[in-house]
Amino acid sequence: TKVIPFAAEKVWSVVGEDYGAIANSHPKIVSSEYINGTLKAGEGAERVCNFNDKGTKFLKEKMVNYDPENFTFVNTVFQAGGFPVDPDVTYAIYKVRPIDANSSEMSFEMHFRTKPAFMGGMAQGNFEKLIGDYFIAIEHHLKTGEKVTKDNFKQIRKQYPTR
Repeated sequence: TKVIPFAAEKVWSVVGEDYGAIANSHPKIVSSEYINGTLKAGEGAERVCNFNDKGTKFLKEKMVNYDPENFTFVNTVFQAGGFPVDPDVTYAIYKVRPIDANSSEMSFEMHFRTKPAFMGGMAQGNFEKLIGDYFIAIEHHLKTGEKVTKDNFKQIRKQYPTR
């Protein structure tokens, strides 16, 4: 959970409405796009997130329980390439909670199981760091409009105090 100095509607526009373009605001995703006929965010929308240029490390995800009035949705993983996660039990709950006119609280609750199971401990630490970096990237993207990439994120990260 992180307080982001932007109105909930602005944060939601990045995470809930621009679902297919997560690569613009995520430091580890090199490209993303809607798939399987999806044209925009909403119930049942599907995207692919590529974590390398070859497309061999990817997650295919689906948006469910889409609730734009309350700024929340569940992101399920239905296919994983190059990641040791079990797609049948891997999902994240996105929530944006308004605080006031100029700030909101973003939460990202990850639920996963690894294949093989012993990798769960390693994955947990990596996910926590990744979520923290994702929050910084969202804030930076909102502040500047700049696309956040793995190449520029190291410099971007220095601009934001860790909380």
